[in-house]
Amino acid sequence: MARAGRWLAILVLGLLGHVAAAQDAPEGPLDTDFPVATMDTPILTIDLEQLFQESRFGKAVVEDYNAERRALANENRKIAEDLRAEELELTERRPDMDPEVFREEAAEFDEKARGIREAQDAKEAAIEDSLARAQDEFVRVIQPILGEILTDRGASVIMHQQSVLLSLDRIDITEPAIDRIDDQIGDGAEFRQD
Repeated sequence: MARAGRWLAILVLGLLGHVAAAQDAPEGPLDTDFPVATMDTPILTIDLEQLFQESRFGKAVVEDYNAERRALANENRKIAEDLRAEELELTERRPDMDPEVFREEAAEFDEKARGIREAQDAKEAAIEDSLARAQDEFVRVIQPILGEILTDRGASVIMHQQSVLLSLDRIDITEPAIDRIDDQIGDGAEFRQD
Protein backbone atom coordinates (compact mmCIF):
# COMPACT_ATOMS: atom_id res chain seq x y z
CA MET A 1 0.00 0.00 0.00
CA ALA A 2 1.56 3.31 -1.06
CA ARG A 3 0.10 5.11 1.95
CA ALA A 4 2.05 2.78 4.27
CA GLY A 5 5.32 4.21 2.97
CA ARG A 6 4.17 7.75 3.65
CA TRP A 7 2.85 6.77 7.08
CA LEU A 8 6.13 5.08 7.87
CA ALA A 9 8.10 8.21 6.94
CA ILE A 10 5.87 10.39 9.15
CA LEU A 11 6.09 7.88 12.00
CA VAL A 12 9.88 7.51 11.80
CA LEU A 13 10.43 11.27 11.86
CA GLY A 14 8.16 11.66 14.84
CA LEU A 15 9.70 8.79 16.76
CA LEU A 16 13.25 10.10 16.35
CA GLY A 17 12.51 12.74 18.97
CA HIS A 18 11.03 10.13 21.29
CA VAL A 19 14.09 7.89 20.96
CA ALA A 20 16.38 10.77 21.90
CA ALA A 21 14.19 11.64 24.87
CA ALA A 22 14.03 7.99 25.91
CA GLN A 23 17.82 7.79 26.07
CA ASP A 24 17.85 10.62 28.61
CA ALA A 25 14.82 9.39 30.57
CA PRO A 26 15.40 8.12 34.10
CA GLU A 27 14.89 4.41 34.57
CA GLY A 28 11.68 3.45 36.28
CA PRO A 29 9.15 0.66 36.41
CA LEU A 30 8.27 -0.94 33.11
CA ASP A 31 4.77 -0.68 31.71
CA THR A 32 2.82 -3.77 32.79
CA ASP A 33 0.85 -3.84 29.52
CA PHE A 34 3.79 -5.66 27.99
CA PRO A 35 4.98 -9.09 29.16
CA VAL A 36 8.54 -9.22 30.50
CA ALA A 37 9.45 -11.86 27.89
CA THR A 38 9.13 -9.21 25.17
CA MET A 39 11.56 -6.75 26.76
CA ASP A 40 14.75 -8.21 25.29
CA THR A 41 14.86 -6.70 21.83
CA PRO A 42 15.81 -3.26 20.58
CA ILE A 43 13.51 -3.73 17.58
CA LEU A 44 9.72 -3.71 17.65
CA THR A 45 7.32 -4.11 14.74
CA ILE A 46 3.90 -2.64 14.12
CA ASP A 47 1.25 -3.01 11.43
CA LEU A 48 0.12 0.56 10.69
CA GLU A 49 -2.89 -0.49 8.61
CA GLN A 50 -4.14 -2.81 11.36
CA LEU A 51 -3.39 -0.14 13.95
CA PHE A 52 -5.54 2.35 12.05
CA GLN A 53 -8.34 -0.04 11.08
CA GLU A 54 -8.77 -1.61 14.51
CA SER A 55 -8.34 1.47 16.70
CA ARG A 56 -11.42 3.42 17.75
CA PHE A 57 -9.95 6.49 16.03
CA GLY A 58 -9.49 4.64 12.74
CA LYS A 59 -12.89 2.99 12.91
CA ALA A 60 -14.54 6.40 13.45
CA VAL A 61 -12.64 7.85 10.48
CA VAL A 62 -13.62 4.94 8.24
CA GLU A 63 -17.25 5.18 9.38
CA ASP A 64 -17.33 8.90 8.50
CA TYR A 65 -15.59 8.21 5.18
CA ASN A 66 -18.07 5.47 4.25
CA ALA A 67 -21.03 7.69 5.19
CA GLU A 68 -19.68 10.48 2.96
CA ARG A 69 -19.12 8.01 0.10
CA ARG A 70 -22.68 6.66 0.44
CA ALA A 71 -24.13 10.19 0.50
CA LEU A 72 -22.16 11.11 -2.62
CA ALA A 73 -23.26 7.90 -4.38
CA ASN A 74 -26.90 8.69 -3.58
CA GLU A 75 -26.44 12.26 -4.81
CA ASN A 76 -24.80 10.98 -8.01
CA ARG A 77 -27.67 8.55 -8.60
CA LYS A 78 -30.23 11.36 -8.22
CA ILE A 79 -28.26 13.65 -10.55
CA ALA A 80 -27.94 10.85 -13.12
CA GLU A 81 -31.70 10.25 -13.01
CA ASP A 82 -32.40 13.97 -13.44
CA LEU A 83 -29.97 14.24 -16.36
CA ARG A 84 -31.47 11.16 -18.05
CA ALA A 85 -34.95 12.66 -17.70
CA GLU A 86 -33.73 15.98 -19.12
CA GLU A 87 -31.99 14.24 -22.01
CA LEU A 88 -35.08 12.16 -22.77
CA GLU A 89 -37.26 15.28 -22.73
CA LEU A 90 -34.89 17.01 -25.17
CA THR A 91 -34.85 13.92 -27.42
CA GLU A 92 -38.65 13.78 -27.42
CA ARG A 93 -38.89 17.45 -28.42
CA ARG A 94 -36.32 17.09 -31.22
CA PRO A 95 -38.75 16.28 -34.08
CA ASP A 96 -40.64 19.53 -33.45
CA MET A 97 -37.51 21.69 -33.04
CA ASP A 98 -35.52 23.70 -35.50
CA PRO A 99 -32.23 21.75 -36.00
CA GLU A 100 -30.11 24.75 -35.00
CA VAL A 101 -32.12 25.25 -31.78
CA PHE A 102 -31.79 21.55 -30.99
CA ARG A 103 -27.98 21.68 -31.51
CA GLU A 104 -27.75 24.69 -29.18
CA GLU A 105 -29.84 23.04 -26.47
CA ALA A 106 -27.94 19.76 -26.87
CA ALA A 107 -24.62 21.63 -26.51
CA GLU A 108 -25.95 23.42 -23.41
CA PHE A 109 -27.05 20.09 -21.96
CA ASP A 110 -23.63 18.54 -22.65
CA GLU A 111 -21.90 21.52 -21.02
CA LYS A 112 -24.19 21.28 -18.00
CA ALA A 113 -23.57 17.52 -17.67
CA ARG A 114 -19.79 18.06 -17.95
CA GLY A 115 -19.89 20.76 -15.24
CA ILE A 116 -21.90 18.53 -12.93
CA ARG A 117 -19.50 15.64 -13.52
CA GLU A 118 -16.51 17.86 -12.68
CA ALA A 119 -18.22 19.13 -9.52
CA GLN A 120 -19.03 15.60 -8.40
CA ASP A 121 -15.47 14.44 -9.16
CA ALA A 122 -14.20 17.33 -7.02
CA LYS A 123 -16.46 16.21 -4.16
CA GLU A 124 -15.11 12.68 -4.46
CA ALA A 125 -11.52 13.96 -4.43
CA ALA A 126 -12.31 16.04 -1.32
CA ILE A 127 -13.62 12.93 0.46
CA GLU A 128 -10.44 11.03 -0.42
CA ASP A 129 -8.29 13.97 0.71
CA SER A 130 -10.21 14.06 3.99
CA LEU A 131 -9.42 10.39 4.58
CA ALA A 132 -5.73 10.95 3.80
CA ARG A 133 -5.59 13.93 6.18
CA ALA A 134 -7.27 11.90 8.93
CA GLN A 135 -4.79 9.05 8.45
CA ASP A 136 -1.88 11.48 8.61
CA GLU A 137 -3.37 13.07 11.74
CA PHE A 138 -3.74 9.61 13.29
CA VAL A 139 -0.04 8.91 12.74
CA ARG A 140 0.87 12.32 14.20
CA VAL A 141 -1.33 11.83 17.25
CA ILE A 142 -0.09 8.31 18.04
CA GLN A 143 3.62 9.18 17.83
CA PRO A 144 3.89 10.12 21.52
CA ILE A 145 2.02 6.95 22.48
CA LEU A 146 4.33 4.81 20.37
CA GLY A 147 7.24 6.72 21.88
CA GLU A 148 6.01 5.68 25.33
CA ILE A 149 5.84 2.06 24.21
CA LEU A 150 9.34 2.32 22.76
CA THR A 151 10.62 3.61 26.12
CA ASP A 152 8.61 1.09 28.17
CA ARG A 153 9.95 -1.78 26.10
CA GLY A 154 13.55 -0.54 26.20
CA ALA A 155 13.64 -0.68 22.42
CA SER A 156 15.43 1.56 19.96
CA VAL A 157 13.23 1.36 16.88
CA ILE A 158 9.73 0.48 15.71
CA MET A 159 9.58 -0.90 12.19
CA HIS A 160 6.56 -1.38 9.95
CA GLN A 161 5.83 -5.10 9.67
CA GLN A 162 5.67 -4.89 5.89
CA SER A 163 9.32 -3.79 5.89
CA VAL A 164 10.41 -6.90 7.81
CA LEU A 165 11.15 -10.15 6.04
CA LEU A 166 11.10 -12.39 9.10
CA SER A 167 10.52 -11.73 12.80
CA LEU A 168 9.25 -13.26 16.00
CA ASP A 169 5.66 -12.53 16.95
CA ARG A 170 6.80 -11.30 20.36
CA ILE A 171 8.25 -8.11 18.89
CA ASP A 172 4.91 -7.14 17.29
CA ILE A 173 3.28 -4.43 19.41
CA THR A 174 0.25 -3.79 17.21
CA GLU A 175 -2.42 -5.20 19.57
CA PRO A 176 -1.12 -3.62 22.79
CA ALA A 177 -0.58 -0.35 20.90
CA ILE A 178 -4.22 -0.40 19.76
CA ASP A 179 -5.32 -0.88 23.38
CA ARG A 180 -3.16 1.99 24.60
CA ILE A 181 -4.22 4.30 21.75
CA ASP A 182 -7.89 3.53 22.46
CA ASP A 183 -7.33 4.21 26.17
CA GLN A 184 -5.52 7.50 25.59
CA ILE A 185 -7.33 9.08 22.62
CA GLY A 186 -10.52 7.04 22.20
CA ASP A 187 -12.17 7.80 18.89
CA GLY A 188 -9.94 10.85 18.43
CA ALA A 189 -12.91 13.15 17.85
CA GLU A 190 -10.95 16.25 18.88
CA PHE A 191 -8.26 15.45 16.29
CA ARG A 192 -10.63 14.60 13.43
CA GLN A 193 -12.51 17.89 13.11
CA ASP A 194 -12.14 19.50 9.66
